[in-house]
Amino acid sequence: MKALILVDIQNDFLANGALAVPNGNEIIPVVNQLLPQYDLIVATQDWHPANHKSFASQHPGHKVYDQIQLNGLPQTLWPDHCIQGSFGSQFSGYLHTNPIAAIFRKGMNPDVDSYSGFYDNGHLHNTGLKGFLQDKRVTEVYVCGLAGDFCVQYTANDALQAGFKTFIIDAATRPINPENFEKIKQEFVAKGGQII
Repeated sequence: MKALILVDIQNDFLANGALAVPNGNEIIPVVNQLLPQYDLIVATQDWHPANHKSFASQHPGHKVYDQIQLNGLPQTLWPDHCIQGSFGSQFSGYLHTNPIAAIFRKGMNPDVDSYSGFYDNGHLHNTGLKGFLQDKRVTEVYVCGLAGDFCVQYTANDALQAGFKTFIIDAATRPINPENFEKIKQEFVAKGGQII
């Protein structure tokens, strides 16, 4: 069975959002066209408490995009985004959400960031996504969404590591840094993933 994972297609990552991904809105019509082609569709949702330690606002003397260590892990400091229940945390109103069978929320622990839909960045807590896909007898996972060089790549790499045949759908993904994303895609292919 083939599953499509929609990663963080939320208002804060779209135009005028708190952490807008360049050209992020372009993926929504593409994603909506893809939906009927998959047996199972799931979505991830960044869902941060207001005091999340990945926010620059929680570190006096630091600014957005500074690099720090957070509980032993490298951490980019982000603008406050996808705060639980906020408009920014909601899926885009243009995204067809009816076919989404399950939503996996991430980033709820204020002490660790969570880029992947499967685990937090320390791999200490899993979201249940792996078990859900295995229970549904999924063999192939197709990943798309925002942002390609962060949450999409972490989700795709964890899917690969979990034993799924894994694809990143390029036309339905946008990165924050396109040059960096080209390197990430090459590394993903070298690990056995595919870009389509």
